[in-house]
Amino acid sequence: MTTKATVDDFLSQRTLAVIGVSRDSRKFGSMVYRELKSKGYRVLPVNPKMETCDGDRCYPSLTALPERPGAAVIVVPPAQTEAVVRDAAAAGIKQVWMQQGAESPAAIQFCQENGISEVHGECILMFASGRSFPHIAHRWVWGLLGKLPK
Repeated sequence: MTTKATVDDFLSQRTLAVIGVSRDSRKFGSMVYRELKSKGYRVLPVNPKMETCDGDRCYPSLTALPERPGAAVIVVPPAQTEAVVRDAAAAGIKQVWMQQGAESPAAIQFCQENGISEVHGECILMFASGRSFPHIAHRWVWGLLGKLPK
């Protein structure tokens, strides 16, 4: 279960990798990348099929990054997420956020067994500071329903 403390600790990291950026700016991975960057995070894009993302160098994997980020946001299909968390472990990354729909039971289990703090089942854009309207509304509704991390 994701706790508020886990979310807050994740968001306190100032350098984040985003796995799953896309050439299509309407795809969620690209939206997350741009939104976090606009909020002052140093964001490292990861996609093995891209050389750049919004003019920034894109990296093929977490182990190929020029520096170790404080945490990683995973926005890929669940079938790919287990490989990504293994890559995170190999890169020494100890915190991951599996965006809603990216999580898999195997990836969650791997994180728990390997000392990786993980957030899953939550939308990072609901929690990143300065949220935009749709995400504020989403968070408000989840709060009413008692679904926010405690």
